Amino acid sequence: MPSPAHRRSARRPLFGAGALVFALVLAPSPAAASGFSCGTRVVTEGMEQIEVRAACGEPAQVSRTSILRRPVVWRHGRPWYVGDDVVPIPVETWIYNFGPTRLMRKLRFEDGVLKDVETLGYGHYED
Repeated sequence: MPSPAHRRSARRPLFGAGALVFALVLAPSPAAASGFSCGTRVVTEGMEQIEVRAACGEPAQVSRTSILRRPVVWRHGRPWYVGDDVVPIPVETWIYNFGPTRLMRKLRFEDGVLKDVETLGYGHYED
């Protein structure tokens, strides 16, 4: 029969693994990292352009382009493509310069919905 000290040492790896799992559960998810704050509002993917503009004001720079995609309808959580033709989807890229003490942000909108937030370097004073 093992001694009580031996039984305690056998439990330690389980405690370490449990602490690791607990820490991973509490760690921020990658989705949480794709947002940023503008004043008192948090901007996250999925927001519309009007909401972002209301939270952050006018961007320092805007560029416009379009991409071609097949039309899609979502049913029961699955995409169903409608035809073989492609349609242009407007894409806008906004850059926010919050000054030299904060990081700049590059936002990509597809069809008016925020799809990606990229963190750039520190901002600068506008001339």
